[in-house]
Formats: sequence, structure tokens, C-alpha cells
Amino acid sequence: MMRDRLNDALKEATLAKDTCATATIRLILAALKDRDIAVRSKDSQAGISDEEILGLLQTMVKQRRESIEMYEKGGREDLAEREAREIEVIQRFLPEQMDEAAIATAVEQIIASVGAAGLKEMGKVMTALRAQYAGRMDFAKASAAAKQKLS
Repeated sequence: MMRDRLNDALKEATLAKDTCATATIRLILAALKDRDIAVRSKDSQAGISDEEILGLLQTMVKQRRESIEMYEKGGREDLAEREAREIEVIQRFLPEQMDEAAIATAVEQIIASVGAAGLKEMGKVMTALRAQYAGRMDFAKASAAAKQKLS
């Protein structure tokens, strides 16, 4: 399903002559193809799941945010703007992101459901969060919230 959305968006961007969107979607598809090849085995020719695609997209957004920060420090506003436009394109394919209040609530629920009592169980909490909220949550913020609740 996600692959179809990406391919359709590539066709639309190409027809609309939107060079930034076309280039960004091609980058997404290339990264997706790389991941598909990496997980293939002799038994299965299936690629990665939609949840893994969402994770890939989140990683791409995170990389671009880091690049923006570096470009701004280096005085390259033109490149920072390009990265910001790429983030906008990538975010079209992500579900709406949870705000900080929703993240805090989700962290509390997961901590209660896994019965975590201290920082030693941080891994369990994060694993459960990643499984349940893939693509919808900023896990850096979730990690900070979980750390605060567990300490």
C-alpha cells in the first residue's frame, strides 16, 4: 500500500514538473529498494513491511533535520531550505505525528502495560512503543519522557 502511494506520488510529481518532490521521492524509493534487497532471502522475495517503511521515512526526516542544523551553522541557508523542502515531501507519507502530551500519555500507558518499574526496563518500554506507534511518534522525545517517568 505504501509502495503504491510512493509510486503514484512520483508519477504526479514528475507530471507536475516538481523537481524537489521528484528527486526526494526517488531517494525514498532508492532507499526502500536497498532495504528490500538487504532483507531478501532465498525463501522470501517480499520486501519490507509498511511499518518498516514508516521507520525509514522517519529516519530520513531525522537525517534532514540534522543536516539543516549543520547547514545553518555553516551559513548555507540555500541548502538548509532544500532540506526543509525535502522534509515536507517526506512528511506527506507519514501519519500525523503525536504531540508531546500524546507522547507522554502513550509512554505512561506502555509503562503500565509492561509493568516497568525502573530504568533497567527502558528497553522493554521502547520496544513496545516502537511496535505500537511506528511512524507516528518521535522516539527521541518518547525516550526522554520514558526516562523521566522511570527514574
